[in-house]
Amino acid sequence: MPQNTTILLAVDKPAGGAQPRLFSLILLVAFAYFTYLMALITWQYVPLDFNAAFLRLKSAEIRLPYYQWAFFGHVYTSIFVLLLGGVQFIGTVRRQWPRLHRKVGKVYVGLILLVAAPGGLIMGVHANGGWSAQLSFCLQAVLWLLFTWHAYTRARTGDWPAHRAFMLRSFALTLSAVTLRLWKWGIVAILAPPPMDTYRVVAWLGWLGNLLVVEIWLWKTTAKA
Repeated sequence: MPQNTTILLAVDKPAGGAQPRLFSLILLVAFAYFTYLMALITWQYVPLDFNAAFLRLKSAEIRLPYYQWAFFGHVYTSIFVLLLGGVQFIGTVRRQWPRLHRKVGKVYVGLILLVAAPGGLIMGVHANGGWSAQLSFCLQAVLWLLFTWHAYTRARTGDWPAHRAFMLRSFALTLSAVTLRLWKWGIVAILAPPPMDTYRVVAWLGWLGNLLVVEIWLWKTTAKA
């Protein structure tokens, strides 16, 4: 996994001074807080409820058996994917418990490839907001699956730089569950556009912004090397 990251992750404990350590602590607390908020959102659908929260807007789709499997599979696994992915970026875990790191990574990969990403793709096909939002969510689901698969295969072949790069990309898309809502809150608070216009915009910003940050970080670290 990567030696550092610029998005909401638990990072390695940096050497040299209290300021970097404080920054790492802030990232860890922020990640824990947003994971907690996502857990609260997930809990709205426990026990199984076809009329809870977001599903009130999907009364037609939730009658489809394949959509039910896709939605609840995606929702129930994504919170674990978020938590497990964050653990993978803790340097202490990688250094002191490498076997745990590998096992957690395999669970992360398996949940995304088998449940979360396929479920997200089906949900994307039925997304609100018309073709623009549908295209965004479907593209995100496909890239999420591909990045995660490449991260796994690169680890299997021992190509660690490529493994770290693809894991960063994968987790950037995992974090979109958080950043989409942050963008939504910010845009509504500042601009107050119509709800569906906001949704179309955050459908893209929620994951493209994360991916752009990762690509810039990878480009800078590669250039330095």
